[in-house]
Amino acid sequence: MTIILYQFPISHYCEKVRWALDFKGLTYKTENLLPGAHVGKIKELTNQTSVPVLQLDQQVLVGSSAILEFLEARYPQPALMPSDVVLKEQVLDWEKRLDEVGGPAVRLFCYFHLLQTPKQVTPLLTANQAFYKRWLFTLMFSKVEAVMKKRMGINAHNATKAEKDILELLTEINERLLSNPFLVGDAFSRADLTASALFAPMFQPEAYPVPWPKEHDLVKPYQEWMQSNRPLLKPLETMYSNHRLRHSQ
Repeated sequence: MTIILYQFPISHYCEKVRWALDFKGLTYKTENLLPGAHVGKIKELTNQTSVPVLQLDQQVLVGSSAILEFLEARYPQPALMPSDVVLKEQVLDWEKRLDEVGGPAVRLFCYFHLLQTPKQVTPLLTANQAFYKRWLFTLMFSKVEAVMKKRMGINAHNATKAEKDILELLTEINERLLSNPFLVGDAFSRADLTASALFAPMFQPEAYPVPWPKEHDLVKPYQEWMQSNRPLLKPLETMYSNHRLRHSQ
């Protein structure tokens, strides 16, 4: 069976799927798409425009949660879900909140700051692309930026709301991880994977397949935010280091 992941390397939802595929020990190919130019291919496959998209021969799955649900059913070991019904519901509750609140908030907040410095954000959006595609993207950056801001609602007001959501979630996650090594139960699960993957752009792990900008090159407010909130991000950074690298090697 051929497994193909259609993705943006920078996407934290795509990282969630990459991690699950690696955790399950599956061999897969990645099709790295250029934001904006991806629409034709993804619409052809799904009649939608968002990634991640996973293709397994003739079967096509859209969205990180749907993909993880499929992988867990088809490849149950190693498990990302507890067998206990109550714990399973808790995992899914965490995943839903993180997908619907945490992921969008991280994306909006990060892009609000990163889009202010095109030289920093362009390499992230064009990671693993051919030179000529990176060059073309640079020429069309202003149009892509306008579309991103419109579709994601990227503005100062929404960035403030996103920051509030981020801090509330991180505080709750930290409180939980103070008394337990995992968000649910006594084993690593989809809840931990989702939290670590979706917050990864904020602690910028080296294993993530994009060229993160140096912290001193970030705009000052973003740089200061990263520095002051590093302790809140540390438990998820540790979770990522302990569980992501082991399965991606």
